[in-house]
Amino acid sequence: MNHGAGGETMQDFLSKHIVSHFSKMNSDVPLASLDDSAVVDGIVFTTDGHTVKPLFFPGGDIGSLSVAGTVNDIAVMGARPLALSCAVILEEGLDIDVVDKVMMSIGRTSAACGVPVATGDTKVVESGAVDKMVIVTSAIGKRSSYTDHNLSVASQYRNVDSKWLTDDNVRDGDAIIVSGTLGDHGVSLLSFREGYGFESTVKSDIAPLNGLIEDVLKAGGTVAMKDPTRGGLANTLNEWSSKSKVGIELNENDIPLKDAVVNACDLLGIDPLSIGNEGKVVIACVPDTADDILKVLKAHPYGKDANIIGYATSRTKNVVMRTSVGGRRIIEPPIGDPVPRIC
Repeated sequence: MNHGAGGETMQDFLSKHIVSHFSKMNSDVPLASLDDSAVVDGIVFTTDGHTVKPLFFPGGDIGSLSVAGTVNDIAVMGARPLALSCAVILEEGLDIDVVDKVMMSIGRTSAACGVPVATGDTKVVESGAVDKMVIVTSAIGKRSSYTDHNLSVASQYRNVDSKWLTDDNVRDGDAIIVSGTLGDHGVSLLSFREGYGFESTVKSDIAPLNGLIEDVLKAGGTVAMKDPTRGGLANTLNEWSSKSKVGIELNENDIPLKDAVVNACDLLGIDPLSIGNEGKVVIACVPDTADDILKVLKAHPYGKDANIIGYATSRTKNVVMRTSVGGRRIIEPPIGDPVPRIC
């Protein structure tokens, strides 16, 4: 299970046993970079498989998840998502009402974010071959009309090496911002699945963020963005640190977490920073524009709990957190996801 969980084990597995077998492409953002999307001849392209269990949970379902997750992967590159594909693999015997409910959710979510489903495929396999339903969504996008302005603002303060918002763009001094409370999706889904009861106060944060991200690009100064899905914030920041060859220092008191999420994680012995999210974005920006970007985030319904949580630094090679009691803790990349099958 850890080979697909988004942590170090998965990264090693992908490098050795998946990506190594594919031919290299000459593109702006190739497969080998392992960013959220590839860029081929100016087209931004991504694909996502969804195996969430159960299909329906507080705050969302496999349908809304499949749209939001794929739209967000396009948007965080600095692109505007244009259209989706949707491949559905169904288990023999699945209730047609379940299929209708999921498809209606896909339709509502795609309409809400303005990214229509343009093509797709449907397969039915024998009973037991899959667990009810698997959805694979892909999307294409093109460069946002605000991305050049955004990078131009960043270039006023420091050299920017890439024309896309890739994982290797973070530099010493850059501010790290999260758009809201972390761990909501994973805790809600795990609690609902296992009957712990926390889902009554914590709901999944599933949301398509393309509108919010366009507002951030208008403000200018962002150099990297990522949605912290599998492996959570810990995995996202360690990817940035590794690819950008820079340390990151966080302040624990500045990281937004719901009390119920903290309590659930304490009870279950898991780290909220390693839990996947489906409606949050992590932003690295030049420090001079951090306050402006924070104001933009807080003005949007999906960013009202946003906060600056730390800064990139050359003083360390790791992701380090200053704890609430005054100590320092290294935030390791997770080996796997402590909450499996949440996306």
